[in-house]
Amino acid sequence: MESETLLTTMHWGTYEVRAENGRLVGVEPWSGDPDPSPIGKSMLGTVQGNLRVARPAVRRGWLEGNRSTTNGRRGSEPFVEVSWETALDIVAAELDRVRVEHGNSAIYGGSYGWASAGRFHHAQSQVHRFLNTIGGYTSSVLSYSYGAAEIILPHVLGGTDGLTGNHSTWDGIEQHSKLIVAFGGLPWRNAQIQGGGAARHEAADALRKAVGNGARLVNVSPVRDDAPRNVDTEWLALRPNSDTALMLALCHVLVSERLHDEGFLARYCTGFEIVRAYILGESDGRPKDAPWAAALSGVAEDRIVALAREMAVKRTMLMVSWSLQRADHGEQPYWAAITLAALLGQVGLPGGGFGFGYSSTNGAGRPEMGFRWPSVPQGKNRVPDFIPVARVADMLLNPGGSFEFNGAAMSYPDIRLVYWAGGNPFHHHQDLNRLVEAWQRPETIIVHEPFWTATARHADIVLPVTTPLERNDLAFSNRENLVVAMKQAIDPVQEARDDHRIFAELAARLGVREAFTEGRDTEEWLRLLYDQARENAGAIGVDMPPFERFWHEGHADLTRRVTSQTLLGLFRSDPERHRLATPSGRIELFSLKIDGFGYDDCPGHAVWQEPREWLGSDLAERFPLHLLSPQPADKLHSQHDHGSVSRAGKVSDRAPLWINPADAAARGVQDGAVVLVSNDRGSCLAGAVLTDGLIPGVVQLPTGAWFDPAEPGQPHSLEKHGNPNVLTPDRGTSRLAQSPTCNSTLVQVSLFAGVIPAVTAFDPPVTVSSPNRLDVAGPKPRS
Repeated sequence: MESETLLTTMHWGTYEVRAENGRLVGVEPWSGDPDPSPIGKSMLGTVQGNLRVARPAVRRGWLEGNRSTTNGRRGSEPFVEVSWETALDIVAAELDRVRVEHGNSAIYGGSYGWASAGRFHHAQSQVHRFLNTIGGYTSSVLSYSYGAAEIILPHVLGGTDGLTGNHSTWDGIEQHSKLIVAFGGLPWRNAQIQGGGAARHEAADALRKAVGNGARLVNVSPVRDDAPRNVDTEWLALRPNSDTALMLALCHVLVSERLHDEGFLARYCTGFEIVRAYILGESDGRPKDAPWAAALSGVAEDRIVALAREMAVKRTMLMVSWSLQRADHGEQPYWAAITLAALLGQVGLPGGGFGFGYSSTNGAGRPEMGFRWPSVPQGKNRVPDFIPVARVADMLLNPGGSFEFNGAAMSYPDIRLVYWAGGNPFHHHQDLNRLVEAWQRPETIIVHEPFWTATARHADIVLPVTTPLERNDLAFSNRENLVVAMKQAIDPVQEARDDHRIFAELAARLGVREAFTEGRDTEEWLRLLYDQARENAGAIGVDMPPFERFWHEGHADLTRRVTSQTLLGLFRSDPERHRLATPSGRIELFSLKIDGFGYDDCPGHAVWQEPREWLGSDLAERFPLHLLSPQPADKLHSQHDHGSVSRAGKVSDRAPLWINPADAAARGVQDGAVVLVSNDRGSCLAGAVLTDGLIPGVVQLPTGAWFDPAEPGQPHSLEKHGNPNVLTPDRGTSRLAQSPTCNSTLVQVSLFAGVIPAVTAFDPPVTVSSPNRLDVAGPKPRS
């Protein structure tokens, strides 16, 4: 029996995978990981399971000429399996038709980049490179995870350091922090994940060390378990969406008791006097004091005052979760946190200041490698049109419609073709019933997928792609010093092909193969990327072995040259020499530029603005529970939801809904019951889990359950599996960032009455084989 064990890297960890006779038979965490994630175990049952897309498939109605639908047929019709030659001819001809008849701006290149941790077979890079070689495409900007932060932080700090990289590192926090206040918590589940792959999970150990060295950790969250495991933590429970009010009240205590650092504010910040007048109520007649914030947040007045005083006398680190800015006015808690840190005057000091996304990702707090890892060049996009990523349904529903974004007046392009490779919009987008409607508008939707996800089921043309275990690749990321040769462990399943091969063959049909491949095959691209990395590393004195030795050994553990850093440390040491890239060169507590945009939903400094769905609103009478929809603990987003680890966490075959026992008792709900979660946007079923680990009035339903409507293709159908995004609002944080607001959602929960429908998300769709000769209408692509 032929057996081989190889190392591979995923977004949730590095694993030793074992194959026998072409079958995956073992997945074990890499021995160098101190806190490995269990998610990798799900690969055993899924990579070669029955939900793989076996061969190219085309929606039957599309083949019959129904190129644009308004009656919900996408998502409900069977698929016709075709040969690769036929499928590639169809796709190339359709791309050519759309770009000739409507221009390249009518093509939307959708991708969310999470399909693989490998740097060459990175679906987002491959699809964007391909579309750029044929003239370009309408693109998207920002991230669902932290889009509001991506816009507000450059205005306030001049960049996004402290959001996705260049955080203050764990060593300084371990040694110097005496008070760590985590707004939105520090959940272990999120710290499993890292874009570009994870090797060593170190966040929990770092927090244990900090507490062991005398730091006090405070979890400011509606959820007690938004805290690291086995670390002594105070739970400061507050109502969702009230963090900004609490931060402003902490500022009020500091200013009114003259505990703020006037010297720091004068030297390093601009706009404090305007902000001060707002905090004290001089500009609007409403002091942002502790009694005011207590009424909004549920945190006791005396606790707010005591926390502010403690912050003023201890080296204090403010950690703010990415989740806080995924809400109405999501820019505000980030701006308010920076304001609070500035008043404390510890920005740029080891163990003090602020940072965003600690435990939202494994990489936050880990030192950078000190050089750039290379990536597949995407080329130049000649189409200027773009949208904020979370506005995709708006774009499809309102071609030519206007919107505002970061000070600019923009309009939505008229999209005729969607090309999606990497990512699952029927997982990460909000108000999925609205997306179902929007998804009927384009003439053609093409999807690359390994599995029959909801996105594949709602496509016109599905091209089966390999998983990372079925191809050769490289794994490296900016905060990992482990480089992994991701060697192919098993043969491609059924007729799956990798994205690069698919695009190369499409490029050949469209006359641009050389431009796309640059004459290189996969091995040559891997060598090129590795050699570029080796050159970049060598420039700062980091040795990497030659490619041949690296590939033979399977990995390389590199020496770090950057081991410690403090966010804005250089700026603090010399604010003139190291000016920030803001108009003033300083931290902008008041932004004249944002103020000039005239946005009433995002004025020129941090403010409290009531969420559009709030517990005191009229909506709350019908939907009295605030829904939180965090990253799940048992998978990355929706990946491998059909795997063993995710399925083990289901309750009555559905996603678990956490609910406080008092709220459950009022509704006659017992532990394990199937419940209906609903609002005006939609409804879903979930399995109830009673817990006192979240405050009354709040329920939590993690994302990631594969979208499973009772009536596929029809908006407002009951979702049977527990996907919270049938409930979340599809509206922007503000006109500034236009980012997701999923954590501003009100719902009602009731015991489900009637016959409980079976979950069918993991049943493959109906597919039929094509006739021997398939006539496809439309022009052949021009060579």
